[in-house]
Amino acid sequence: MTTADVRDSDPGDGRIPTPSAERASVWSTAAPTRPSTAFAVDRPPAAPDWSEVVGHFREGLVVCDARGVVRHVSPVAERLLPEVRRGEPAAGVTALSVDGEFTHHGRRLRTRRVSLPAARCCWYVEDVTETVERAEALLAERARSAFLAVVGEKLGNPLHPDRAAAAVVRLAVPTLGDVAVLVLAPRSGRARWWRAAHADDDAPVVDSGALPAADLPAAITEGLDGAEPHTLDWLVEQAVEAGWLPGLTVADVCARVVPLPGRDAPAGVLLVARGVDRWYDEADVDLVRAFAGRAGAALTTALLYRDQAEVADTLQASLEPVPPTGAAGVQWGTAYRPAQAGLRIGGDFYGSHRLPDGGSVFFLGDVSGKGVEAAVFTGQLRQCLQALHRVESHPGRLLRLLNDALLETSQAQGQGRFATMVLGVVRPHREGGLTLTLAGGGHLPPLVLRDSGEVEQVPLSGMLVGVVPDPRIGEVSVRLAPGETCLLYSDGVTEARGGRRGNEQFGSQRLVHALTGCQRMPAPALAERVEQVTCDWLAHGDHDDIAVLALRATGSGGRTPRHLHAVPDPLGTAGPRETRA
Repeated sequence: MTTADVRDSDPGDGRIPTPSAERASVWSTAAPTRPSTAFAVDRPPAAPDWSEVVGHFREGLVVCDARGVVRHVSPVAERLLPEVRRGEPAAGVTALSVDGEFTHHGRRLRTRRVSLPAARCCWYVEDVTETVERAEALLAERARSAFLAVVGEKLGNPLHPDRAAAAVVRLAVPTLGDVAVLVLAPRSGRARWWRAAHADDDAPVVDSGALPAADLPAAITEGLDGAEPHTLDWLVEQAVEAGWLPGLTVADVCARVVPLPGRDAPAGVLLVARGVDRWYDEADVDLVRAFAGRAGAALTTALLYRDQAEVADTLQASLEPVPPTGAAGVQWGTAYRPAQAGLRIGGDFYGSHRLPDGGSVFFLGDVSGKGVEAAVFTGQLRQCLQALHRVESHPGRLLRLLNDALLETSQAQGQGRFATMVLGVVRPHREGGLTLTLAGGGHLPPLVLRDSGEVEQVPLSGMLVGVVPDPRIGEVSVRLAPGETCLLYSDGVTEARGGRRGNEQFGSQRLVHALTGCQRMPAPALAERVEQVTCDWLAHGDHDDIAVLALRATGSGGRTPRHLHAVPDPLGTAGPRETRA
């Protein structure tokens, strides 16, 4: 039985619609006939009670006659529309004047008007409160999921805490609040904060600042301890006093504070605030917490990367070559280009240390391997020299002590590392100039640029350092007149591959040609020139570590005059070039 059956069978006299006489006749004639007995009498079936049938409809039913007077109200309609009564006009009932959905007595109703014969009508009334609530809850959940998905995508894997913090407050507005403030955990006694404020038709405005940890609002401190402050009025008052809610008063806004999860302690605290007409219910607070979880993960990643980067920078700086220490009568020049430019460190090293008698120990070397491992090994070598030169200043004996120390270290670590090196001691001469005492450990021989412009190769040889006990160490002394320069370099210069074919080594002959005629160049300019001609030969190709150390005898005055002179093209492709010395 459907409502259509009820409508079709309405007798029109205000009574509950009943089946027609024809249907009753059909039922009567359709009944099976059985033999008549004394105990069985054929009777037609009883007519159904349509009031009971209509009472079980999900929809309520109100029937009105042609004059608009209510003639029937089903039990469901009586419950939903208690103001509707039989015998009273329907026009005075507001609910029966709306065809659609509306809110009535706290419930969501849906009405539908159906015309009947003889100008009569009926109203179907249905309670759709639960259906609407389920639909709205589903839409709200989808919106929250979509928002959190966007947050996860936008935050991604940030590598900078400042950019991550600015992104967090920008994403929080306006979904979570009209104002969002993020306070990071204090560092070195100060806490940095970021704030985003909603602007009409514009992207949120983000600013930042810092506060001493002692001046943070109590609610923020409580949040940094991992708790959620629940005294909301007190929380808003503190946010206003801190200046984070400009132009707003305590009576204008409501706020919540949620800690951002970190590794061992909260990475920070998120404060969100909006008008009191949008109070934070439980679903809103759950969304803020879910947002805070994602923001905390992003910030923790960024802070961890920052800490690791700071450690790496500190260690890397400790492994970079240190400029030589100033010495009387000596002008130093250095150039360094690691094979992996992004690391800034490599397997070549140089440096110097002052001696008590006024001289200096200087060195340039190359260790086996490349990259970080080679740089760590160079750090160990430099630390050994830092300690050993205090007990031995003779170049040959000092190099043998270093060899023994490297052998002991290699055996303890199970690594067969070795190095090549030129180590020397420079002392100023009484009549001017310098005296160099050099010791060689398997490295390329130094070059001396004489005052005449000629380039001499120092006859220095020796065995690798850190390979065998008691190696053969070459020793030689060199005298530099004022204005003359001694050049130490690594094999990254002479073994640089490039040229027209791209695989030809630069070689020692091209290096000598590049230095010829540069006798008046200061040591820094000469070292830079060697690096430049080597890089020109490479033409941006791959290369080994390049290191250059130049020491120039400056004379008693310690200064070199500035002038212009011609510098030959090391590749012989152009005429002399004019360079300021």
